[in-house]
Amino acid sequence: MSSSDNRGKVAVIAGAGPAGLTAALELLRRSDITPIVFEADSQVGGISKTVNYRGNRMDLGGHRFFSKSDWVMRWWQEILPVAEGQADAAKSLRISYQQQSCEVLPAVFEPASPDGVMLVRQRLSRIFYRRRFFDYPLKLNANTLKNMGLIETLRIGLSYAQAQLIRRSPEISLEDFFVNRFGDRLYRTFFKDYTEKVWGVPCREISAEWGAQRIKGLSVTKAIAHAVASPFRSAADTSQKQTETSLIERFLYPKFGPGQMWEEVARQVALRGGSIHLRHRIIGLERNGLEITAVTVREETSGTVRRVPCDFLISTMPVRDLTAMLKPEDPQVVRIAEHLPYRDFMTAGLLLKKMNLAGNQTDRIRGNGMPPDNWIYIQEPDVKIGRLQVFNNWSPALVSNPDTIWLGLEYFCREGDDLWSMENGRFIDFAATELEKIGMINRKDVLDGTVVRVPKAYPAYFGEYREFGKIRAYLDRFSNLYPVGRNGMHRYNNQDHSMLAANSAVDSIIDFGRGKTAIWNINAEDDYHEEIDEVA
Repeated sequence: MSSSDNRGKVAVIAGAGPAGLTAALELLRRSDITPIVFEADSQVGGISKTVNYRGNRMDLGGHRFFSKSDWVMRWWQEILPVAEGQADAAKSLRISYQQQSCEVLPAVFEPASPDGVMLVRQRLSRIFYRRRFFDYPLKLNANTLKNMGLIETLRIGLSYAQAQLIRRSPEISLEDFFVNRFGDRLYRTFFKDYTEKVWGVPCREISAEWGAQRIKGLSVTKAIAHAVASPFRSAADTSQKQTETSLIERFLYPKFGPGQMWEEVARQVALRGGSIHLRHRIIGLERNGLEITAVTVREETSGTVRRVPCDFLISTMPVRDLTAMLKPEDPQVVRIAEHLPYRDFMTAGLLLKKMNLAGNQTDRIRGNGMPPDNWIYIQEPDVKIGRLQVFNNWSPALVSNPDTIWLGLEYFCREGDDLWSMENGRFIDFAATELEKIGMINRKDVLDGTVVRVPKAYPAYFGEYREFGKIRAYLDRFSNLYPVGRNGMHRYNNQDHSMLAANSAVDSIIDFGRGKTAIWNINAEDDYHEEIDEVA
């Protein structure tokens, strides 16, 4: 509810990703506070943006629109309604969570344009290991027995049973976390090498807290129960709140990729009187004691710098940068913030005539060799690629020519390392060579390619992170500062977590600062959990 006490006040928002744009729209919907959003990039969406390369669209990291939050699911559909034809096929889309349910009909929300819709998509993610496809999550079925062999499958089963009888305690590292839930042999086969490829450090050096946030509730037992129950599950239930997210089989997805959602939100923010400034970077803060009074902003194209007063600051910028701008007096806080670890991310987009998988599990591979997966985890130790996205299977509208295959090859790296520094043309050739090496393509079938780099894509849970509580305590002292989002909280949030944190920040602002600490509970509670397999 709007409050006259907030009339004329300004909230500066650092970043136009899911958290920043959600906060901006909710402030306009529910208060008299004017949001001013500054975004350093040339487009909105943050890591959830859609990159358009010659009519072929890239989803950086893969963004399924599924949440266990009723509020988030309805919020998304208010912005981009479900395509009418898809809803009609099931009479209506039934959003049912535990004891709660609601039915969303196409007539409830009208799209802003014919293409401003969400599609209902089938989920399929698999593991590519030993040049073969394994179900993800692993299932005790004929395919697994064939690929692993009966003896190895039995060894994995015995290892799992042993882990249930003799658990590692205390559970300190991510290795402890994985072994306790899956057994040592399954951990070493399907988790260890891939996770270390992603993070660049041994699992024993990563905090178990990462696993606790990302893999809530999933276990071998639940995977087996899911397989047994699958034939009895309703096809109309797209939200599946009782299902662990790596087991979700359907999700919603914007026709033109995740960026379409945030471009529409940005449009609505502007229509309601908010402002979004692209290519503007916040480079400094002014404060009076423990209150932020203004920000210094640089326009990246011209280099012009200006001062913008504010009553509130909602920050999605990296905690490292935010803390430095606050100029802490405590050298310990400075040290921890300066050394907070991140993992960076690169995607090579490859456009192909065809793939080379027609002879690999022909019941699932199409005539042009394209697999039906949304993404594939590449577990092969002889290549650096971490995941492979098949953009055609996220939405046909992501691909300019439906007769081509549009792939995203995902690499995890550190800003400035050999991969990150590789010239674009050389990196495209390197990525194509890796796919050819594992038998997925012939390089002669590559038609075009591009490279996208994302710095600080994944806040990491090792090194100085063990002292992050001191940074949080320092930031919490500022009465009108609200860190939200993935980098803003140095927490591996997804879209729905970031949105919920932003909404919680707006609640606190409207309620004169009460409930501010509740923001940190987002993605720390099971009810807020979304994805576990964006990066395993």
